[in-house]
Amino acid sequence: MATRVRSHAKINLGLFLGAPRLDGFHSLVTVYQTLELHDYVTVTARPAHVTAIRISSNDPRVPTDDRNTAWKMVSLALERSEARAGVSIHIEKRLPVQGGLGAGSGNAVAALVGLDNELGGHLRALFTQKLELPAQIGSDVPLFLIGGTVLGVDRGQEVYPLPDIEPVWCTIALPEIGVSTPQAFRDWDALCAEEGLTAKACTDRLERSSRAYATAFRGEISEASPGAGSSGVFTSGEDLAGPQETTHGSGLVRTGIMSWIENDFERVVFPQHPSLAEIKRLLASAGTPEEALFASLSGSGSALFGLYQTREAAEAARERVETQVRGVAAHVTRTLPRAAYWNQMLEPEIR
Repeated sequence: MATRVRSHAKINLGLFLGAPRLDGFHSLVTVYQTLELHDYVTVTARPAHVTAIRISSNDPRVPTDDRNTAWKMVSLALERSEARAGVSIHIEKRLPVQGGLGAGSGNAVAALVGLDNELGGHLRALFTQKLELPAQIGSDVPLFLIGGTVLGVDRGQEVYPLPDIEPVWCTIALPEIGVSTPQAFRDWDALCAEEGLTAKACTDRLERSSRAYATAFRGEISEASPGAGSSGVFTSGEDLAGPQETTHGSGLVRTGIMSWIENDFERVVFPQHPSLAEIKRLLASAGTPEEALFASLSGSGSALFGLYQTREAAEAARERVETQVRGVAAHVTRTLPRAAYWNQMLEPEIR
């Protein structure tokens, strides 16, 4: 028996960056949004005297050793729960390996969900209090333990559920070129030095951005730890149905959020990769009947996205990008609310 898990993608609805901190990290404020687009992660696990982990993938670029985020997550979860198991993980890649869609982080959480299911839910108590352990794997890993529309602050690892936006159509553009996130941060640091932006000077801007996001989504940030009931998979006594207190989020248009959100990475990534700016222009299609609600780089890229009110507009954007820019694959998908995220995660059991 094996457990097959959908490992969903994310986009960033805006990304405000701070100057480099003394610890080498950067403070940021963003809103993550999960999408229907996904990889598949299949997990088989059995209790054993000694833990052994094996990873395979249909994509040769995926690490199959302890560099893999899924490996790290499973290994750490077993260690913290003082359990031992023989674990096989197969990652069927449909998302880019480095694209700004959180694919590796989503794979880590999907592997954890699969492992928990394979071991009869014995790992759930480990994650009901805080999201600190997932954050050790990567800054955007914790968002996948919430799903839907999620506020990310600090390094992005401190996450809070927001009221879900109304589902909209989304066109994802995946260029062949890759963007190095470490290099993007180095370029941002150079820009901060050039413009005299210090960490202290950025603090007020980041705090204002965080408050503006919360206001725009008309949601009060929970004072409770986000790990305590905000994740459907590790809510004691419930299955993968997500939180029951679903709040109907306001539409992107009605919040007015598109008038002020932006992705700071565009300031340093677009000059290095002008073709990405052109793809954003095609996705936005400003001034036409098929104009996007919002178009942006996702994370540090290289993936870009546009949000649309109709599938027809999203399909038109896909066709524009694929016919006018060489070497770009585009996919039409939808934003995925929190309850649907958890309801769709587990595939029927594989025998």
